[in-house]
Amino acid sequence: MAPSGVIHIGNYLGAIKNWLELQENYECIFCVVDLHAITVPQDPPKLKNKILEVAKIYLAAGVNPAKSIVFVQSHVKEHAELCWILNTLAKIPELERMTQFKEKSQEHRQSVNLGLFDYPVLMAADILLYKTQVVPVGEDQQQHVELARTLAGRFNKNFGETFIVPEALIKKEGARIMALDDPTKKMSKSAKSPLNYIALTDPPDLIREKIKKAVTDSGKEIIYGPDKPALSNLLTIYSLLTGESIKELEKQYRGRGYAEFKNDLAEMIVKFLKPFQEKYADLDKNPDYMIKILHDGAQKAREIAEKTMKEVKDKIGLI
Repeated sequence: MAPSGVIHIGNYLGAIKNWLELQENYECIFCVVDLHAITVPQDPPKLKNKILEVAKIYLAAGVNPAKSIVFVQSHVKEHAELCWILNTLAKIPELERMTQFKEKSQEHRQSVNLGLFDYPVLMAADILLYKTQVVPVGEDQQQHVELARTLAGRFNKNFGETFIVPEALIKKEGARIMALDDPTKKMSKSAKSPLNYIALTDPPDLIREKIKKAVTDSGKEIIYGPDKPALSNLLTIYSLLTGESIKELEKQYRGRGYAEFKNDLAEMIVKFLKPFQEKYADLDKNPDYMIKILHDGAQKAREIAEKTMKEVKDKIGLI
């Protein structure tokens, strides 16, 4: 996850919740991708704080550094090194087709840089460096995982079997949580309006206000369906956070109004986020502990990365 924008409940449901399940069965590597963040302009002091904030969010949400590797991307130089080598295999038309580049280059038209264009190759390096088998991503990142698969296959064909061709793991439910103020668009870390999202660190009263102001559909029935995108999104959030099925929720709120449903949803989110926010506050008071976790994680990641890079250099003929 890039240390930029606001980490929100959509990020939790679409990514972090999935990570917590995966770390029980896989050897997991969780990276704060700070090199990706600087593909768009950043304020240096804010970036430093944001890097630590994202790492704290990982741990407060339940990522366990005793089971998984947690580190900062720029602390392992092999990410950039492998990116350069993969650049010699990536084709410009492949990168020009990337949807996120098209969108971000429109948004940052005055500051489109080569890093923004090359972002997917660095992401491929992030993945392939660790001989990754499974990559948990949202739908918007599937295209980037496909490029990583292409580059892995191309390298293996040219230089011999080296990389595992990774699989994308996309959970259908929660893969795309929509904005509270516009259910036709995805909830966004970089949204200009704070009414777009529920930040994981939002205080209770702000959560209540945002849910109260969340867009709803015409009519009175609380039902899920393509003609009710706003309610469908709110029901999805409710279902994923409580474990209750959408059918159960529809039955529970039959004959009840939007205001009561939204009030219950807001209280449920406040209750759900309370233990996370308490743990986040504890981590916030102990920066030395966070730095140690990231230092130890980088050491473990480096051991794997160095081994992969030695193999890559041998295969392509570097001394």
